[in-house]
Amino acid sequence: MSNFQFPQQTAFYRGKVRDVYTINNDRLVMIASDRISAFDVILPRPIPFKGQVLNQIAAYMLNATRDICKNWLLKVPAPNASVGLLCEPFKIEMVVRGHLTGHAWRTYQSGKRSLCGVPLPEGMKENEAFPTPIITPSTKAAEGHDEDISKDEIIQQELATADEWQHLEQLALALFRRGQELAAKRGLILVDTKYEFGKHDGTIILMDEIHTPDSSRYFYADGFEERLKANEKQKQLSKEFVREWLIAHDFMGKEGQQVPEMSDEWVQTISNRYIELYEKVIGEKFRPETLSNEELYNRIVQSL
Repeated sequence: MSNFQFPQQTAFYRGKVRDVYTINNDRLVMIASDRISAFDVILPRPIPFKGQVLNQIAAYMLNATRDICKNWLLKVPAPNASVGLLCEPFKIEMVVRGHLTGHAWRTYQSGKRSLCGVPLPEGMKENEAFPTPIITPSTKAAEGHDEDISKDEIIQQELATADEWQHLEQLALALFRRGQELAAKRGLILVDTKYEFGKHDGTIILMDEIHTPDSSRYFYADGFEERLKANEKQKQLSKEFVREWLIAHDFMGKEGQQVPEMSDEWVQTISNRYIELYEKVIGEKFRPETLSNEELYNRIVQSL
């Protein structure tokens, strides 16, 4: 991925996965790279077509939720690029969980019955659905790990007012319900996800990507209950399989740990899983498209 210089560009930021260009202090160009991160570490090898998968799923889902919440997206000029509104972000991620899995399960397993100030019911097993979805926010770290935070701490630290929090909560839960409905139509369960919000002209709007395999976890609905009863692993489409592979190779992003070697075969496996998720979630065949840097640049410039 090149560092571009666009007309009227006023800022550039390289995230773990995306390269973000600010144009004229009112627009953003977001290019989804093929980089992959886990445990807040960028892994050494890119994953073919991952950027295109993320960008196109996000655009599909943003367009499918506009009736619930305004969002930042204006145009998708290229398979791995989006152009949208520049917002003043809330420095929190709204993590919505429908099931006890991942970080929530690891917390539960350690004996804690509260996550981000939200009580967790006794007697639950891994991957079981919560009675109703819960919101377990985290702080948006510029560097390093995002940290769990409670609603009360968010308001105390003035990351959002009480009224703003109430609005964010309502929007996040409504978006999650829509995500669950869209997933169910495709034979999937949206297990958990995260949303980022910001303000544009005083209005709260949805930012970044939504319901992608980087921001969300999906289980296959078929056989879910049987696997749950038998205490078997769920069949899932998400980035969790990459995390599990890293954990099995003694890597969790901690100091002194080495990222394991990624073979060509493993990189291709990850790429195939991302493409599988695209086709499953969108219900259409994935059409890989590779653009030269020049073509990508020209398409973006024409859209500004």
